[in-house]
Amino acid sequence: MSANMHDVIIVGSGAAGSFAAHELTSRGVRVLLLEAGRTITQDDFPVNRAGPKEKGIQLWARIRAAVTGQPIQSKVAFYGQQQRHLFVKDSEHPYSTPRNRPFLWIRGKQLGGRLHVYGRVLLRWSDFDFKAASRDGQGQDWPISYADLEPYYERVEAMLELRGCPEHIANLPDSKFAGPAKLTAAERSFKESTEAHWPERHATTWRYMPPNPKRIPQPLVAAIDSGLLTVRSDAVVRRILTDPTTGKATGVEFVDRNTHGVETVHARAVMVCASPIESVRLLLNSAGGRHPTGLGNSSGNLGRYFMDQVPNMIMGTVPGRTGSEQDDSVPPDPFYGVSGGVYIPRYENLDTVTSTSFRRGFGYQGTVGRLYTPPTKPAKFAIMGFGEMLPHPDNRITLHRSRKDQWGMPIPHIDIQMRANEIAMVREQSKAIYEMCSNAGLDTEFVGSYLDLQEHGKGAFPDADWFSRLLFRLNFKSSMSLGACIHETGGARMGDNPSTSVVNDFNQVWDAPNVVVADASAFPTSGCAGTTLTVMAMSSRAAEHLAAELAAGAL
Repeated sequence: MSANMHDVIIVGSGAAGSFAAHELTSRGVRVLLLEAGRTITQDDFPVNRAGPKEKGIQLWARIRAAVTGQPIQSKVAFYGQQQRHLFVKDSEHPYSTPRNRPFLWIRGKQLGGRLHVYGRVLLRWSDFDFKAASRDGQGQDWPISYADLEPYYERVEAMLELRGCPEHIANLPDSKFAGPAKLTAAERSFKESTEAHWPERHATTWRYMPPNPKRIPQPLVAAIDSGLLTVRSDAVVRRILTDPTTGKATGVEFVDRNTHGVETVHARAVMVCASPIESVRLLLNSAGGRHPTGLGNSSGNLGRYFMDQVPNMIMGTVPGRTGSEQDDSVPPDPFYGVSGGVYIPRYENLDTVTSTSFRRGFGYQGTVGRLYTPPTKPAKFAIMGFGEMLPHPDNRITLHRSRKDQWGMPIPHIDIQMRANEIAMVREQSKAIYEMCSNAGLDTEFVGSYLDLQEHGKGAFPDADWFSRLLFRLNFKSSMSLGACIHETGGARMGDNPSTSVVNDFNQVWDAPNVVVADASAFPTSGCAGTTLTVMAMSSRAAEHLAAELAAGAL
């Protein structure tokens, strides 16, 4: 096999791309992985000997980031300035939105992608997610079920050594845990108070992977060790090349990020794992030949049904407690600090309709008593809500008509908005979490969303200077725009009918079956739990099927 010809080219090295590389190489497939960002080294994760990292208001650090090229990235909810270099410079990676419909596109372009900055909370979805449309008639079901993904969930969890506790919650299936996770004393008190008052509302531990000391994602390490993976960083893929007669992929064209030199490589198949917006942009920009409006767009649905989860946030103090409380599940990481927290899975509109003001529901993820706080200061709590967004065809990604980035690729135009269902939902998200925190005896400082900011007691960040507090109030609602959850999905949705979807049940593009779209762009629904574990499992399943197809000569 020549240096320019491979079995499979993978575009992207994050949650989807890393597990795709592992699954393929473990089956003897030779893979070229192209990452648009730089490589990483241990120098990107300096040891902090000063103790825990604060992820609070950090106003001045956010201002410095905003004026030096990161006005969007600096809005990320729990900002840690020590991670700033693991987010992109917005000035180098532009995109557009309608003036009155902002979207916060939070990105990390380096080997491993956003796996270096996400919360490492990994939650299974259930058939309340995969078959949601059958329950409420909104949108379309996934063509696969929980049973199809269950063995791949287990495979991923084993590699990542997931921590957690079994709870037997129907819509949050238990994982295979390598060890327990624990709640702090304050979180246990919150759990007991909440479940005593609302028996249908459960509060469990995070299900999370401990920080990875090797920093390069574990599946990539395994793929590299196989000797079958070639990694090329600083490779900005801008087109998938296709055969003009068959329409199948023949390779990709990419631009060196630093030299701007253009190169072409070829393969028997291509896996697109660049994250929803980038993957859709690449497929749209690959128009030509038998794909005049974009690769995989014969149904007209490419770019449509784009979603994110709907965010809200509450913060305050824990009466009677000071400083930061930690559990002893795993030791603190020298770069990331501590892990763990409390999770409240969705409780609305499951087996029965419990709210008629909106369809589906929301969950909450946060910490009580863990946030970094000086030993003499009141302990803090912070909880973020994640609501399910319904699929809508006019929430979409397109290519800008005239603007291109510095590598010659049209920038994406993102047009997405909350509609009546999401507005009603996010109002209830804020109301319900405020009631739960009050019931548990917590002192709320503020609760709010993109719709409003409600301050209580001493108000938001009472120990901060007046100017910081003023800017927080002015910027809070924009920081809770869509995109703040960093759980974007859709745009190349999976289905069982090529006239209404972009990929089939194994993530193969209907119009070019040797192109596999294995990231969250294939999701037909957004869910309200984190998307990362499902991306990893789905990508593993898709890669396993692709390896079998290649071995059989079916492609």
